[in-house]
Amino acid sequence: MGNVVFALLLTLIAGLATGIGSLIAFLSKTTNRKFLSISLGFSAGVMIYVSMVELFSDARHSLSISLGEKTGTLVTIAGFFGGILLIGLIDKLIPNDKNPHEVQEFAPIEHIEGKKKLMRTGLFTALAIGIHNFPEGLATFVSALQEPSIAIPIVVAIAIHNIPEGIAVSVPIYYATGNKKKAFLWSFASGLSEPVGAIIGYLILSPFMNDVIYGILFAFVAGIMVFISLDELLPSARAYGEHHLSIYGLVVGMAVMALSLWLFI
Repeated sequence: MGNVVFALLLTLIAGLATGIGSLIAFLSKTTNRKFLSISLGFSAGVMIYVSMVELFSDARHSLSISLGEKTGTLVTIAGFFGGILLIGLIDKLIPNDKNPHEVQEFAPIEHIEGKKKLMRTGLFTALAIGIHNFPEGLATFVSALQEPSIAIPIVVAIAIHNIPEGIAVSVPIYYATGNKKKAFLWSFASGLSEPVGAIIGYLILSPFMNDVIYGILFAFVAGIMVFISLDELLPSARAYGEHHLSIYGLVVGMAVMALSLWLFI
């Protein structure tokens, strides 16, 4: 139970990073795009490295013990691409102009129709984030349940990745209403879907938890994280800054993750 509470707390922290994005949008007149680019690249590096080196490997090991090496490897591969398929379908269902990972620019609008459109954009973005964060919440939660050595870096990576989401929700709502509190609350609430996804996933799966289920979940989570990194984080990092900055961030993220895993051997 202690592990479950710890994992849920970390998932909550990661999800509520959308609130940080909202605060940045209000307190800063201009976004430091280069810093954001490096940070998103760093987040992608952490998630790709831990997915391919740690989670996929652990999933294969666990499933091979339970199902045999050949079958276990096949199930690991199926779980990995199953995670990619799920998050890919969710992204496919979200229109680009409502996708929080598509770089958008907003400006104050005076006329009523423009404000209504901005309000709809903010609310749809909040809804999109809510749907999108369900599997992310489960991914963070399962990773945190495994071992603390990989939990903290993953939470940091997910939190960095959630900051632009908070900006994407709060800015259009603020420009539509002129109310910073309302914009912040919508942004903050959209992040709650991450721990909610973790709780629902855990309640559904906990009665059936065994080494096979854990192995499949680790493979599934690895697929989700790799897709998020390649489809969302790196393109966003390039869009916010220079191409090389995003790659530098990616390499540093991988190096930090590798070092942290080595320290816990």
